[in-house]
Amino acid sequence: MSETSVRLADSTDRPTVERLWPLFRHDLSEFDGRLPRADGTFDDHRLRMAFTAPGWAPYLLTSGARPAGFAFVRGLDTPTRVLNSFFVVRGARRTGIGRHAVREIVARHPGPWDIAFQDANRAAARFWRRVATELTGDAWTEERRPVPGRPQVPPDVWISFSAPATRRA
Repeated sequence: MSETSVRLADSTDRPTVERLWPLFRHDLSEFDGRLPRADGTFDDHRLRMAFTAPGWAPYLLTSGARPAGFAFVRGLDTPTRVLNSFFVVRGARRTGIGRHAVREIVARHPGPWDIAFQDANRAAARFWRRVATELTGDAWTEERRPVPGRPQVPPDVWISFSAPATRRA
């Protein structure tokens, strides 16, 4: 794996994340059935929230000097953090950057976490179960929750765990 980094994205990173966003939404459309709007763009509400809303934090993942993905965390102002959106560019998948990013992000925000994915997304299901086990052993739970406002789609799978505070040297 080349040099990877996970950093809090700032306003100068926003155009990069905005260019990655359609790739993420396109990947998810296979599982959630959401099509682009009439103009060919995907809904970007979560993208806008990540950069402007209180309690949200956008992260940019890089491999060397190149963007490799992003992660949006919400709930930083609530008891439970939620990994709201997580994306690794296909060319960087299975290199370890995703696991590295999750470990870094969770370590920065200790406490309870929730992460959702779709059962039909088998790669995501394997990834999130493996990551939860690596982070907490068997101290994580899984449940299915209905998708708000979308009763026609299968429930999301939610993994919950608590990340301990790490000691700084």
